[in-house]
Amino acid sequence: MEKPTAGEKRVKHYSSAQSILLVGDGDFSFSLALATAFGSGANLVATSLDTYGALKIKYHHAESNIMELKRLGARVLHGVDVKTMRLHTDLKNRRFDRVVFNFPHAGFRGREYEVHMINSHRELVSSFFSNARHLLGRHGEVHVSHKTGHPYDSWDLGGLASESSLLLIEKVGFHKEDYPGYHQKKGDGVNCNKPFKLDPCCTFNKYVRYIPPSVLCKGMDGHFCVAKTEVLNPGSVSR
Repeated sequence: MEKPTAGEKRVKHYSSAQSILLVGDGDFSFSLALATAFGSGANLVATSLDTYGALKIKYHHAESNIMELKRLGARVLHGVDVKTMRLHTDLKNRRFDRVVFNFPHAGFRGREYEVHMINSHRELVSSFFSNARHLLGRHGEVHVSHKTGHPYDSWDLGGLASESSLLLIEKVGFHKEDYPGYHQKKGDGVNCNKPFKLDPCCTFNKYVRYIPPSVLCKGMDGHFCVAKTEVLNPGSVSR
């Protein structure tokens, strides 16, 4: 890890000097954890698929978290679909140092081990990767936190990333206590505001954009973009 510059603040994989796009952040508590630690949200863009009105109904602290994020200078956007976000009016012309999706989940339409559920989750993550790569700046990274073990390993995040020319460069443990104030939420159904189990099965994965040598030889600068994934250890398959 590079030494922080004067005035720069760091939280694990993140720096106050980085431009960071966060998607699917539930009640926005992860975004707020970063902004609070940095003392500023000026370089953060925090987004949700839900409308502001829906968030206030689903999550007890969404409204206060969003208000605090804005007070700290963060940009907050609603109605941002990870499947099409590279075309979003407020994002399409921007490039980020980090694009973060913690515990992607396509919703509760069956048991996690059922094939149609696994395929639904894979489609979501695949679309996220294919959009995220277009929003990465030079040396940018995509970060995904995820559970491991059955049935989560069958999502094959590494394979999905490679389909979008993203290369896994690091996998480390995800520890909630590293981000004070973060509260993971189920995000769907009648229990949407309730937490899901993190211990002991969580990991964090980093990915970078891969450019084949044959392309580099044609005069491209060959920089990489990164995608990280945090993964939980094998444990309960309940969310």
